[in-house]
Amino acid sequence: MNDMGVPVGAVALPAPIAARIDELEQEMEHLQLRHPGAYAIASAWAERHDAIVAVTPQELRAEVESRLRRIGIRWGLVPGPRVTQEFHALIGSAALRRVPPEPGKSD
Repeated sequence: MNDMGVPVGAVALPAPIAARIDELEQEMEHLQLRHPGAYAIASAWAERHDAIVAVTPQELRAEVESRLRRIGIRWGLVPGPRVTQEFHALIGSAALRRVPPEPGKSD
C-alpha cells in the first residue's frame, strides 16, 4: 500500500465510492451475524455490491468490481483462491539450518 492507503498499482477512487467500499468491508462481520445461512448472506452481499457498482462511473467499474471481489473472496461469498503464506522469522540460510541432534539421539 502507498501512503494514501491505496494498493500499489490501484486506481485512487473518489472519496464517496472508497468510503462505501470501506464501510462494506467493516460491516461484513456484522452482516454475517445478521444473515445466518449462505443464501441470506449472499443476497445481502449482492444488494450492497450492486448498490456500490450502480454509483460507480463506467471508467472505474473494473477497479471497484475487483476490490469488491477481493472482499467477497475473503468472506467466502465469491469463488476464488484465498492466498496464505508462511513467513519465516529468519531470512536466508539461517532459517533453513537444522539443529544437530544431541549425541546418542536420533531424529
